[in-house]
Amino acid sequence: MASILMVVSAADSLTMRDGSEHPTGYWAEELVVSHQTLRNAGHTVHIATPGGAKPTVDEVSLAAGSAGGQDRADSFRSYLAGIDAELSAPLALADVDPAGYDAVVLPGGHGPMADLYRDADLGKLLIAANTAGKIIAPFCHGPAGLLSATDDAGAFAFAGRRLTVFTNEEELGGGTGPNTPWFVEDVLKDKGAVVENAAAWSSHVVRDGNLISGQNPQSSEDVAQEVLKALAG
Repeated sequence: MASILMVVSAADSLTMRDGSEHPTGYWAEELVVSHQTLRNAGHTVHIATPGGAKPTVDEVSLAAGSAGGQDRADSFRSYLAGIDAELSAPLALADVDPAGYDAVVLPGGHGPMADLYRDADLGKLLIAANTAGKIIAPFCHGPAGLLSATDDAGAFAFAGRRLTVFTNEEELGGGTGPNTPWFVEDVLKDKGAVVENAAAWSSHVVRDGNLISGQNPQSSEDVAQEVLKALAG
């Protein structure tokens, strides 16, 4: 079976356009659904964060209205409680050897916009994993983490690659709105990524070789299933 590294933001707030702090973290559905799907398939999943800090769940993602009902919200809380030991003692990104993993999965929430997008340790890891042809699977705001992958000359490792990401439309209509400090879709395009999005809030997955990406929380299960297909060869 495969070894999978799940890279999770350690941020608990995002500085907004107006300078205010917006509480954030990882989105429960994205971490839970992907982690559960990959683990239930028999694979080993290790969680890593910047500095090895325990990640913070975005409490909004555990509200019934955001989770798709109270039963679903309760199931997310229960699963997170079940893996609390792993979440409380994640690997530090600086200590991770990418050679030890077959895939790198990056769930979102707005946290990656606060830390992963500029994390040098993540950047080195992603460049090494990409060079080795390892599976890299960011989704929703997770693709913000790809922005860390620039070489010493400033070249973006994923320029020219096809991917999807939480859209500007979704951000403005159901994300942090016009006070969003920056739009991941726009910056990825500016860096040279080929962004291919579908209808807002629909599950949408794009695969370009070893790069598998998903558009939003609704894509969590489909991203994980695509990773399983890629691991199976």
